[in-house]
Amino acid sequence: MKVKNILVSQPKPETEKSPYFDIAQKYKVKIDFRPFTQVEGVDVRDFRKERIDIRQHTAVVLTSRSAADHFFRLCAEMRVEVPETMKYFCVSESIAYYLQKYVQYRKRKIFHGKQSFKDLSETIKKHYEENFLVPCSDPVKDEISEFMELNSIAYTKAVMYKTVHSDLNDLKEVNTDVLVFFSPAGIKSLFKNFPKFKQNNTHIAAFGLSTAKAVIEANLNLTIYSPTPQAPSMAMALEQFVKSPEKAIAAFELPEELRVKPVKAIKIAKVVKTAKAEKTAKISKIAKTTRPAPKKSPVKTAKKSAKKAAKKVVKAK
Repeated sequence: MKVKNILVSQPKPETEKSPYFDIAQKYKVKIDFRPFTQVEGVDVRDFRKERIDIRQHTAVVLTSRSAADHFFRLCAEMRVEVPETMKYFCVSESIAYYLQKYVQYRKRKIFHGKQSFKDLSETIKKHYEENFLVPCSDPVKDEISEFMELNSIAYTKAVMYKTVHSDLNDLKEVNTDVLVFFSPAGIKSLFKNFPKFKQNNTHIAAFGLSTAKAVIEANLNLTIYSPTPQAPSMAMALEQFVKSPEKAIAAFELPEELRVKPVKAIKIAKVVKTAKAEKTAKISKIAKTTRPAPKKSPVKTAKKSAKKAAKKVVKAK
């Protein structure tokens, strides 16, 4: 198998030094970029309805550049002056450096993980006394909410932007060797634009647990995943796959968090186990009832007969 084309559901990188371009040149692969979703900022009037006071928070959790852009946009539009003491917790180092666009970069107030919130969670736990604000596009409960609540950390989710589906009418069909997704919204957009989409021989790549979970829930086969210790970035995961597809497929494993045994399989296993136990008990019971009586020793029998005879002689006298 040889990978000839890849479709990345994100905008084309603005810089020519992108690792995607290196992969395309090195392995002679065609890589197209087409955003499956678009980000729209929430209007100030709509945000005010949430009645969230930004100034009451001492720290901000930023999961993307969009989150940073719309946080500072709303602050500017509402004339809220962000204090210099505000702390920023970024999911990745690239987001942390992106903050230089808005604030002076200082190590004492900007913290970052490697590629996921899981990497950042231990740092947040050390700053449990802070009151966190989490700019987001959807207020649904996710790993951030679960972590904050589990560790009794004060936080507020603030919807500052919305992710909407892109119009993909210009694409007649999604016929490619590899299709790359970075969010659950991208999966939804795929089926909204192509309701009759069939995976066939297309390999699906997903970045992040929530995206991988969305792929599985959509009944699609996942064969490329990032971040992992071997491939912390999607570009690295793609390069490993393009270099040796058969080897990558053979070595691929679902993230541990997604390796859940189906409920149906668990029930079947219990039924089989119970049936085996009942069968064993039944066989054991039959064996006990059909077991032959133990044979009596002839020597012991003779001794008993002699004793009985002696007793009768004594009584007769």
